Amino acid sequence: MLVAAACGGVRTLNEPTVPPLPQGGSATPTQVAAPAARARIVVVTHGQASDPFWAVVRRGVDDAAREQDVSAAYEAPDIYDVDRMRQLIDAAVATHPSGLVVSLPDPQGLASAIRKAVREGIPVISINSGSDSFRALGILLHVGQSEYAAGLGAGERMVAEGVRHPLCVIQEAGNIGLRERYQGFAHAIAEAGGTPHALIVNFQNQAGAKQAMAAALRGGHIDGLLTMGAEIATPALAALRASGMQNRIPYDTFASDSRVVLRAVLAGKIRFAVDQQPYLQGYLPIVLLGEYIRYGVLPPKGTLIPTGPMFVTKANAARVLALTKRGIR
Repeated sequence: MLVAAACGGVRTLNEPTVPPLPQGGSATPTQVAAPAARARIVVVTHGQASDPFWAVVRRGVDDAAREQDVSAAYEAPDIYDVDRMRQLIDAAVATHPSGLVVSLPDPQGLASAIRKAVREGIPVISINSGSDSFRALGILLHVGQSEYAAGLGAGERMVAEGVRHPLCVIQEAGNIGLRERYQGFAHAIAEAGGTPHALIVNFQNQAGAKQAMAAALRGGHIDGLLTMGAEIATPALAALRASGMQNRIPYDTFASDSRVVLRAVLAGKIRFAVDQQPYLQGYLPIVLLGEYIRYGVLPPKGTLIPTGPMFVTKANAARVLALTKRGIR
């Protein structure tokens, strides 16, 4: 199934635009003046509709499409499925959109579909996962955070909390972005003389995730907990209670787009949440592609446009929580 964008699919473009420019090329006066059909951008990500993070990304897509006066459609597999995502990209490329936005949870698995889009002259911008891989695929820009740097920053903060033997929970096996986060995190812990412990769970099985986390917390000399996404915050909090570790070890997480996470930060149950500003990951690519399609202007090819890492703590969580009610954080 395809997940429809919050923007409601195709929009009418009132002012003429130009066809997509060759990737890495520059506009000429003739190209800019040429009339064209309506501009249409397709966004394909690995994020499920049930995930509050991707709901904020879709809000950014919707707002930017309205401001740019272009059409934008958001598509994603029902569950985390790289093969299905590749099929969605192939289907989008076959319709010859004016631009394409993709996430890169598995660059190798998506390489053939993305390279086909590039060969056909479709401007491609990547978002979220894949900050260290997008250039090799010919993608113009990446909007997101350096996952390694984000993991390193989270690890350094946990080290400052006194953590040396944390449990790190990964909710999507095979997601390169989560793997890069863990590598940065593990480096920071190891530099402090500690040893991280990785646990892979399926966030769509909340009960199973809770049980696995509780067992790991009971079974080892764990002195801290880090989860790699807000979608497992609820079972993580439950696992801390079930294992008797709540208020005994610090709990930190990636993603601050969840009201569960933000309320837990305000209550002191989570020390900090790593924020990569998903709204910008949806908003900026549509603006950049809109301007590129219309005028041929773009930052230099290969640029990483960072949206994080930022950190949400008790000091700023109330403001972020207020913005989640508007679908912006």
